[in-house]
Amino acid sequence: MKTKKQILMLLLALLVGLPTLSAQSKEEKKEQKKEAVTKLIASENYKIDVQTALPMRGRSVPLTSPYSLEISNDSVISYLPYFGRAYSIPYGGGDGLNFRAPLKEYTMKMDKKGNAVIQFIIRNPEDRYEFRAKVYPNGSASIDVNMQNRQSISFQGKLDMKDE
Repeated sequence: MKTKKQILMLLLALLVGLPTLSAQSKEEKKEQKKEAVTKLIASENYKIDVQTALPMRGRSVPLTSPYSLEISNDSVISYLPYFGRAYSIPYGGGDGLNFRAPLKEYTMKMDKKGNAVIQFIIRNPEDRYEFRAKVYPNGSASIDVNMQNRQSISFQGKLDMKDE
């Protein structure tokens, strides 16, 4: 009888203790993810994979192909689709948001909520692009692109964490 009570008390203690252990591990995992995201963004060598396009007009467009925005130290590689109205573009449609260009006027700062706010401007013969990306502590990201010769467009995606 005594052993049954001891076993019952042990099981009860385990049942009470397990949720607190898992809660701590969830918080620790969140904090580790936040640190990894911050470290990756600070390295200025990262890639944002895009899953949804949000044009100014019309509905959001879920993307099935792998589109991305990549920052590699001193250059930007943009492989993004464009849905929207163009005001002045080269004959044949131009390249849109598919280009590789040197990175100038790059700023990155952390806001009060711990989000990384990244801004940079790219100029190429086709247009002038103002990018504003916001990377959240959980790795999700949003990208806003303003252009002179086309309507603005936004994207949603995730930070590529394969390196970490």
